Amino acid sequence: MANDKMKIGEISKPRFEFRTFGQDFTEAEYRMSRLSTPVPEKVWERSSDETYIMSRTNDNNNTKIRDGKMDIKTFVTEKDGLEQWNPLMKAEFPIPADTLRDDVYPAFQVEMPSFDQDEYTMDEFLQMISDHPDLQAVKVSKQRFGYMVNNTICEVGNVLINGALVVTINSESTELEDILKTMEDVGLTGVENINYLQCIKRIIGWIDKDLAN
Repeated sequence: MANDKMKIGEISKPRFEFRTFGQDFTEAEYRMSRLSTPVPEKVWERSSDETYIMSRTNDNNNTKIRDGKMDIKTFVTEKDGLEQWNPLMKAEFPIPADTLRDDVYPAFQVEMPSFDQDEYTMDEFLQMISDHPDLQAVKVSKQRFGYMVNNTICEVGNVLINGALVVTINSESTELEDILKTMEDVGLTGVENINYLQCIKRIIGWIDKDLAN
């Protein structure tokens, strides 16, 4: 196990992540909770309402809106079946048209719309998304329970995706071996690793593939 201790809520070097989605991870969640070291009370349980912007032509940039702010992460690499993502940009609404033109729509990898305003509110931006044939805004509500196993930041979450309930479980760290050890300890070795983009596309029918269970 790595000497540098992970701390929930603190910035570290880019992390690798295992995450999966399904209907029931009761046994893995039980083991995760029993193996967890104490975590800060603020991450015992967290809830949020978010909007993910899905693009038919993009699987490499993860765009979501939470608390009136846009957050884009980009895929970096995959090692041992684990994914690494880095922040690409953050922006608050109203967003300048130049930011949409230079940063946001290139991340979607779709045809660029015309911009006839200097800036756009969140409602105006979401209307642009609704009008685009290759984009869709998806409402995601999360109830997350935080743990720490083998010095990896873990969570189990109940997630509503446009009203469809799924369960997610994950482990993330800067150290690959710590994540792989956690997956083994909680019984997730061999379970498919997918990210939120892939899960949401399956839920809304853009990918014809089942979740882990």
